[in-house]
Amino acid sequence: MTPVMAKACPVTNKSSRVGGGYSNRTRATQFNPTGMNRKYANLQKKRVYIPELKKTLTLTLSTKAIKTIQKNGAFRTLKAAGVI
Repeated sequence: MTPVMAKACPVTNKSSRVGGGYSNRTRATQFNPTGMNRKYANLQKKRVYIPELKKTLTLTLSTKAIKTIQKNGAFRTLKAAGVI
């Protein structure tokens, strides 16, 4: 199976979200729509070694998922997320 570059983190399910606009004070005084901005999650391509399986996986993970893997271990975290 070839790894595919993901747009969402498989562990935390973080992806892009739409945000933007401006304050309610501006809305109250004038109407000039600005449009919405797309904000992207901080996704990093990482090679993760899983000693229990003796395998290395290349995954696109959010930075929070990388910290979770460092804290709880690769096998436990990826197993709970359903990646392995």
